[in-house]
Amino acid sequence: MIKNLLFDLGGVIMDICRLNCVASFERLGMKDADSFLGEYSQKGPFLQLEAGDITESQFRKTVRLLIDKNVTDVQIDEAFCDFLVGIPVQRLANLRELKKKYNIYLLSNTNSIMWNSRIAEEFKKEGLVRDDYFDGIITSFEAKSIKPEIEIFDFAKKKLNILPNETLFLDDSQKNLDASSQLGFKTLLVKPGDDFYELLKTYL
Repeated sequence: MIKNLLFDLGGVIMDICRLNCVASFERLGMKDADSFLGEYSQKGPFLQLEAGDITESQFRKTVRLLIDKNVTDVQIDEAFCDFLVGIPVQRLANLRELKKKYNIYLLSNTNSIMWNSRIAEEFKKEGLVRDDYFDGIITSFEAKSIKPEIEIFDFAKKKLNILPNETLFLDDSQKNLDASSQLGFKTLLVKPGDDFYELLKTYL
């Protein structure tokens, strides 16, 4: 019996576009931005920030070394946040509806720059805040582990105090789902263009 719904953020709740971010960094003067920014995982300082291995200041300092002109912190942060398109209000309403029947949790590979700015703002569209939609939240930079590492799922299981066999994990990456299933999580793939609420109607 499913008691908990564990959601990925990007590609499931929030629409994202990697190419927007790549283009923004290229406009700042980063010639190989595409090699650092993946659809499901990052590399270099982008990965280090997501894993909580470096601070925001260290991240910006390292990124500046990859750009051949002077750029401000704000320019770097805005270019990075261009990865995020936004959250349709209907999805927020769907989360509230699901919360009436299930415990709702979030497990996201993300970074503190996006998390504390653009992501936080997107969850305010209904006049609420991010914590109003979830019973618990796990981020990669806080867990210091990144999906599909098994450690982040183990961390989530313990911190959220959930049983994997009672938890359905929704993600847009099959690798992440496969990793979670090793601990016994139920899984549901959200493909590009899929609506998680419609998928859940069929699954549940």
